[in-house]
Amino acid sequence: MIKPFNYTYESFPEDIESPVGMKTLCTDRDEWAPLYEHDVEYIERDGTKLHLQVLKPSCWDKKLKCPCVVYIQGSAFMKQNTYFSLPYLVILAKKGYADIRVEYRPSDVAAFPAQVIDTKTAIRYIRKNAEFYNVDPDNIFVFGDSSGGHTALMVGLTSGISWLDSDDYGEYSDDVNAVIDFYGPTDITKMNDCPSIQDHTGPDSPEGKLIGGKNVLENLEEARKTNPITYISEQKDIPPILIMHGSKDRLVPFNQSVLLYQALLDAGKQVEFYKLKGADHGGPQFWTDEIIDILDDFIKKNIK
Repeated sequence: MIKPFNYTYESFPEDIESPVGMKTLCTDRDEWAPLYEHDVEYIERDGTKLHLQVLKPSCWDKKLKCPCVVYIQGSAFMKQNTYFSLPYLVILAKKGYADIRVEYRPSDVAAFPAQVIDTKTAIRYIRKNAEFYNVDPDNIFVFGDSSGGHTALMVGLTSGISWLDSDDYGEYSDDVNAVIDFYGPTDITKMNDCPSIQDHTGPDSPEGKLIGGKNVLENLEEARKTNPITYISEQKDIPPILIMHGSKDRLVPFNQSVLLYQALLDAGKQVEFYKLKGADHGGPQFWTDEIIDILDDFIKKNIK
């Protein structure tokens, strides 16, 4: 009888049995095959437990630290389905990134800026636990679609503004290397100026609910505070931004991204802007091999 030993991988004996008909394959380890940890609680606010969905590279070499993409799922600022596009993020994770999806408080629980505050808190939490998640704390990116794109922009553009932050995990930074915005709203006072299949200014609209169930056009100062463009200036350092938006978006008008792009250009900031011809509000057109390569290139050139 063989006694049990505390083998390491290197010291464990290779099996040499070779029965007739058996086939042997020699394969390399996939360092980037993602491991999934679901519903990791990072904070509780307003009686709501907020969670992360974590895709981290398996990293057989545990000393290897990976850039991290913090993703915010769009939801019209309401309760998110944070599992919705996990398969797409697996593709990005296979490029060598930790991908972590953030749950924020929905607008019917907490109005703006709750979503921004929650995401910044999540980024701080990730930095606090960077070693456990195989994350390089110096290389964190924020990425969102639709209302998540809006939140990603706000996070990237408002670092250091106290009323848009909290003290939770305050010893860690909320800074990000760069921002990826998929068809996020920007100036909610102008969304009804363009064709759309829904109202964007009434108290019951997604944008009205964002500011507490108020008419957007009757509360211009509150609306202004939600506008990422408000926080752009020539004097302020902001991270590079990548924008993608469909030319036939029926929910968030394409013009919303044009307004943001022009403001960034006018202020002399780094920005890339792609119009996806014929694309609606999200969908598979945003996750083709070509788009993944663009995302990968953008992230890589902004890694410290």
